[in-house]
Amino acid sequence: MKSTTYIALVATIALGVSTVLAMAANQGPDFGTLDTDANGEITMQELQARAAARFDEADTNADGFLDQAEIEARAAARSGDRATKMIERMDANADGKLSPQEMQNKRRNPARFFERMDADNNGAISEAEFEEARAKMQDRRAKRINKN
Repeated sequence: MKSTTYIALVATIALGVSTVLAMAANQGPDFGTLDTDANGEITMQELQARAAARFDEADTNADGFLDQAEIEARAAARSGDRATKMIERMDANADGKLSPQEMQNKRRNPARFFERMDADNNGAISEAEFEEARAKMQDRRAKRINKN
């Protein structure tokens, strides 16, 4: 197998896997977008086709490879999309800006987060408490992904 074909295959598979992970984390396309033939099932071929299309979209010079500039451009575009969605979701007064009050929400309350991490309630987070909280968070994320 030529190295170019091999690299393209690996990149396509990686993009397909990232599509599934994003979908599982509710950050990617919905089921209907991935079920391109609308038969109520997503096949590996549909995921591979989506991955190939995403690769082609990112490969702006159409050379069959993603160079650093193309990857950075793709990341910047996705970051911009996320910022737009965040403002749309959180901008209570619709002024196009987020105040500290608008950015506060129950899910991301720093005091609540701190209290949960401070297992011994001494008002400080030790390295052991930090690592324990990190492990629990990773476990919850893995369970959420596996549940979907």
